[in-house]
Amino acid sequence: MNESIQTELVNFSMLEEAATQEQREELTRNVVNLYSLTSASISKEQIDIYDAVLMRLADLVSDDGRTHMAETLSKLRRAPETVVIKLATDIIDVARPLLERSTVLRDADLIEMAEKLSQEHLHAIAGRDVLSEMVTDVLAEKGDAPVRRRLAGNHGAVLSDRGVNTLLQAAQDDQELQLNLGLRGDLHDDYIVRLIAIASETVRQRLVEQGEDTTASRIPQAARLAAQRMSNEYWLGRYDFETAQEAVLGRFGRNGLSEQLLRRFAEEDRFPEAVVTFAGIAGIGLSEAKHWMVRVDTQPFVVVARACGLTPMTVQALLKIGPWRHRLSADMRMETFNRFQHLNTDKARRMVALWRDQRMAS
Repeated sequence: MNESIQTELVNFSMLEEAATQEQREELTRNVVNLYSLTSASISKEQIDIYDAVLMRLADLVSDDGRTHMAETLSKLRRAPETVVIKLATDIIDVARPLLERSTVLRDADLIEMAEKLSQEHLHAIAGRDVLSEMVTDVLAEKGDAPVRRRLAGNHGAVLSDRGVNTLLQAAQDDQELQLNLGLRGDLHDDYIVRLIAIASETVRQRLVEQGEDTTASRIPQAARLAAQRMSNEYWLGRYDFETAQEAVLGRFGRNGLSEQLLRRFAEEDRFPEAVVTFAGIAGIGLSEAKHWMVRVDTQPFVVVARACGLTPMTVQALLKIGPWRHRLSADMRMETFNRFQHLNTDKARRMVALWRDQRMAS
């Protein structure tokens, strides 16, 4: 590094010329620990400063130093995006906690990483609490046997028809994969028939035994996963709306918010930014917008989207991002879209006006 970069946190010129490796490691730990303590309350500008500093520090410290950074950042909802992506593509010991836990990583990031990184990285991704069909398709296709087994055994991973077919093909000579698929509760009957046809006698017997002996013990896990998918708060907690609001309004201002920008955020899978933009276009509060775009009851979104004149293309794009990617089935998306198409614009605007009057009265 030739240029001298000094921030309120670190003088890199002095750090590179005079500091020992031990001092660099200690400084890095202090900076990332300080960030973890303040991340919930600092501004977007301050996050950007930390992002730049941590990016530079990541190049100066050992594998252990970067692992500490990754472990700490993986637990934070408001983690600096650039350094998270950098560390998530590092060696597996560094990358694993972020690939398994970080909510900063979007589906587009995970897909790109799954296309390029090692099988160990794919194995880490396959263990995430929530995985969309877009990601699981790539993991099923690109993953080796351990990746596919972990994916099949992950009840938070949504499998498409394409993904199930890929896993069934691979399961012909893999008893553990057969068992993991058999213990899923979301396979259609025709897939179960195909699985039984290829399963070994040993696996068939184990599936019977598992069904008889461990169903009760699996209820708490199944209940937890079901509760998470039903909880609006669970999904809201995965996204950093505060930073998104500061970034979007800081860059575009309220007058710069447009449907074109909204659709761009949707196409880029930037759900928090899309929610902020939708709120601005519709003239509603961020709290209302984020709750309406998370819940399974899509009627408030439909009414507001029609009232503010969104096009069908934009509505379709919004129904496929964020929590709705996981919470809405294809039939539910189609039903929502049909309600939008058939709703009269004037009626929608009267409904929105009535909601506002009721809110002001209360």
